[in-house]
Amino acid sequence: MKYDAIVIGGGHNGLTCAAYLARAGRKVLVLERRHVLGGAAVTEEVFPGFKFSVCSYVVSLLRPEIIRELDLPRHGMELLPLDGTMTPMPNGDYLWRVNDHYKTRREIARHSRLDAEAYDEYGKAMVEMGRFAKPILRMLPPDPTSLEPRGLLELLSIGKRFRGMRFHDRLNQVQLLTMSAVDFLDQWFETDVLKATMAASGIIGTFLGVRSPGTAYVLLHHYMGEIDGAFRSWGLSRGGTGAVSNAIAAAARQHGVEIRTEAPVARILTKNGRATGVVLDNGDEIAASVVVSSVDPNLTFLRFIDERELPPDFVEGVRRYKFRGSSGKVNLALDALPNFTCLPGPGPHLRGAISISPSIDYLERAYDEAKYGQFSRRPYIDMVIPSLTDPSVAPPGKHVMSCFVQYAPYHLSDQGSGIGDQGNAANWDRQRDAFGDAVVDTIAEYAPSIKDIILHRQVLTPVDIERDFGLTEGNIFQGELTLEQLFFLRPVPGWAQYTTPIDRLYMCGSATHPGGGIMGAPGKNAAERILRTST
Repeated sequence: MKYDAIVIGGGHNGLTCAAYLARAGRKVLVLERRHVLGGAAVTEEVFPGFKFSVCSYVVSLLRPEIIRELDLPRHGMELLPLDGTMTPMPNGDYLWRVNDHYKTRREIARHSRLDAEAYDEYGKAMVEMGRFAKPILRMLPPDPTSLEPRGLLELLSIGKRFRGMRFHDRLNQVQLLTMSAVDFLDQWFETDVLKATMAASGIIGTFLGVRSPGTAYVLLHHYMGEIDGAFRSWGLSRGGTGAVSNAIAAAARQHGVEIRTEAPVARILTKNGRATGVVLDNGDEIAASVVVSSVDPNLTFLRFIDERELPPDFVEGVRRYKFRGSSGKVNLALDALPNFTCLPGPGPHLRGAISISPSIDYLERAYDEAKYGQFSRRPYIDMVIPSLTDPSVAPPGKHVMSCFVQYAPYHLSDQGSGIGDQGNAANWDRQRDAFGDAVVDTIAEYAPSIKDIILHRQVLTPVDIERDFGLTEGNIFQGELTLEQLFFLRPVPGWAQYTTPIDRLYMCGSATHPGGGIMGAPGKNAAERILRTST
């Protein structure tokens, strides 16, 4: 049987691409290496009765048009709002920002009246920045070196919209693309803990510190989320992030997509410079008119294809593409709720995110250790307790806590252990428990009871994320969101329109525009490109 399209990878972007192709009448097959769908957006029962969003753990960037057009709520997706962020401080105080703007303003005023006033203006400015940037998420990245009319018109439309902005909004936009998160926030605020917690969004998925240029854009990338039209909202998926992937898969199946799990791809078949299908690990060959890869460029071009079939400059571009995984994940099964010294007992402060980011210097010191090949002994940690809003993920009276951790550099130093990928993996295998201990010890500085209530823990290093989820160097965005790897430069200059040097081979993962997060935009955009250019 020959398919109109084969999609490699059953992550949320691959499933989204497949759903849109099938919705347009194409016969589509999705091949997923693992036993479960979702890629990094997956729910697994790691310990009996405890279900974890093992990697990706919060939802915000999923495009509203995808939710609407694929009717995901009808297929079981339900998003539960995450109410704000609480940051405990070493002196026993805290900063607790919630979704209610006026409550947050009063809370900030406890720390600084000037910052409370500035918070209004900052919010308005970021809304304008988001309004300017959000249409770009849906755009086919134009090639500035091409004279193609469509691309030139799109570049012109961006320029016109930029000219139409107020002077200060234009200035803010330029600063967001060039400045560090700290330098940008310094223009608005004086309170260290406020700036640190906000700046932390600028380092997620990057091997950069909060004072590194370019992190202001990553801050905006995470600021653009929405749930049910509520801007700058984050939420949890009932049943874990895997429920989002499963809803997309259900929509895809409704449109006729065939999905196979435990079907790892060994090679992409080509003939005369054109993709013709794939070969599975078991030797089965499957023919298709179009092949779409939702996995990263390293796997797609350096493992699935003989590089001799690709232009040398393209191969060099793929080799230069930066992954630089910098984060790990620690998932905890708890016997009770943690008790934070700054706000003792249970309460609504535990229903949002809990951020261990007490100061700018704290975050920068965590980065300093990573620069020299060590995991942070006192890391930045972003925690959520999904079982408080979704009791289905834990046994009665028990809880799950999800901890996103930076920094955990993929390339870990260990003197005398050997060099290379094999030696690096062995380094991490030896230090996995020490990394988990550092995370728990850091939490215990603010919630001393945490060690007494842990029933089980799962520690994922960047090497584990690479092994288990196929993300090169454990990068959660399939490559850093740095300026030289955005828009028409992602993943390789000249090949940012979801196409590749192999005819009828396309890309649709987070390594393409507009990047990472549970967004779906790369999958949808790629499908639209394929439908326009292939027959």
